[in-house]
Amino acid sequence: MSQPDILLYTANTMNGWKPLIFLHEGEIDYDMVPISFAKKEQKAPEYLKLNPNGRIPTIVDRGNGDFAVFESGAILWYLAEKYDMFLSHDPKERSETLQWLMFQMGGIGPMMGQAMFFQRIAKPNGNDVPYAIKRYVDESRRLLEVLDTRLAGREWLVGDQMSIADMATYPWARSYFWATVSVDGLPHLQAWFDRIDARPRTQAALQLPEPRPSAFGKGDIDAAAKANAARFKD
Repeated sequence: MSQPDILLYTANTMNGWKPLIFLHEGEIDYDMVPISFAKKEQKAPEYLKLNPNGRIPTIVDRGNGDFAVFESGAILWYLAEKYDMFLSHDPKERSETLQWLMFQMGGIGPMMGQAMFFQRIAKPNGNDVPYAIKRYVDESRRLLEVLDTRLAGREWLVGDQMSIADMATYPWARSYFWATVSVDGLPHLQAWFDRIDARPRTQAALQLPEPRPSAFGKGDIDAAAKANAARFKD
């Protein structure tokens, strides 16, 4: 029996969910290796040969000579070209899709990630930096407002169907609760959330490698927050 082309190394983080959403929405067979941060598996020598940055996710395309791809945006781009899915052939629409993909990679992800870090990791471990928290929460809100404006009168960030730009942006923007960023007064963004929340394949992807409902403001938030802070204490 042949094995799937794609071998995915990932974890249940905003970046880690991106390729899972693509693979599930595209109904593509894949193998998955969950990466444990507690065991620092992302820093293991064998993993660093695939991803020199020691982060997740990473894919290995066994159908292309075991070609490794790291960085979540680059992975989405690679998969889109390999499977001819979720990236338009029209030059202008393709460029727009990549522009919004880069907007997520350079803005939404880093800003919301820092908002999460300073509140969910630094502060409970005794490093409360109010200036940094305000800086990153405010900038994250501004970026969500940009998304809301973009989504006015349209269902998707680009074109008339879900693209890799939506797949990259959704896990981060949808985790506004974990970053304590308000989405009040952003109806177009919230409608976009509702549309993707209603997609069974995307929601199935978010359960892997294991569910993390706290990111979306569900479940035992206090316990999850304490466990998350403790995991990064050192």
